[in-house]
Amino acid sequence: MRPDDANVAGNVHGGTILKMIEEAGAIISTRHCNSQNRERCVAALARVERTDFLSPLCIGEVVHASAEITYTSKHSVEVQVNVTSENILTGVTKLTNKATLWYVPLSLEDVDRVLEVPPVVYSRQEQEQEGRKRYEAQKLERMETKWRNGDIVQPVLNPEPNTVSYSQSSLIHLVGPSDCTLHGFVHGGVTMKLMDDVAGIVATRHCKTNVVTASVDAINFHDKIKKGFIITISGRMTFTSNKSMEIEVLVDANPVLTNTPKRYRAAAAAARKLPLAKNPVHVESQSCAVLVSQC
Repeated sequence: MRPDDANVAGNVHGGTILKMIEEAGAIISTRHCNSQNRERCVAALARVERTDFLSPLCIGEVVHASAEITYTSKHSVEVQVNVTSENILTGVTKLTNKATLWYVPLSLEDVDRVLEVPPVVYSRQEQEQEGRKRYEAQKLERMETKWRNGDIVQPVLNPEPNTVSYSQSSLIHLVGPSDCTLHGFVHGGVTMKLMDDVAGIVATRHCKTNVVTASVDAINFHDKIKKGFIITISGRMTFTSNKSMEIEVLVDANPVLTNTPKRYRAAAAAARKLPLAKNPVHVESQSCAVLVSQC
């Protein structure tokens, strides 16, 4: 980990770690989906289950992300990713992150066509049954978040301190070639990094101290984002306790280069941030009319 991977206090950005996790998952998923003599494809991120940040990462540590396929359905792959860090001066290693991700294989010839996934061999029968339950559960949750796609973060002029409007933030990003996969669509990890950046700004504005990501609730990717699109990442506070903050983050895409541009919801999530100081966090209850604990 280098200085440009971390914040001003030397803690590695949660978004940097999320990007590494997604890259590891994309590699193993794409490799598996092309393991048989079938039409070539690339795995696209569809959903990230809750990600816990078990231990902070610091500048100078070596990070290793290992991925394992834990379940396959007809059109999706479940991947478990573990992140460990090593202090190269002392040799001490520790588990810092665990995450579960779902990918779908998209044809290289037709990006709107989802291909079938080669089956995986399970070491025991219970693994397949447990995986099927997780698959059905995540599919239902993805559908639930689609119903909320009309929800947007509205700017407020001269907001009062310690309100949701006071700390809410937005970031506008033009998608370039370096953000994209072989398809010309944005990497899921790039989107997650931008989402964490916005959540960090919201949390810092609210408590005015250094913050770190503690966990990320499920992130659902509803639609692809193409090269040349403009994406708006919006974040707002939805809940606070004495020691943590929950921020909802929404990603909207706008195909400005087309003749009929139409803004749409591309992804949504909620993240929990911890302030690294003794200052309590507080938000007026009347500002929390919209509470999303899991998106």
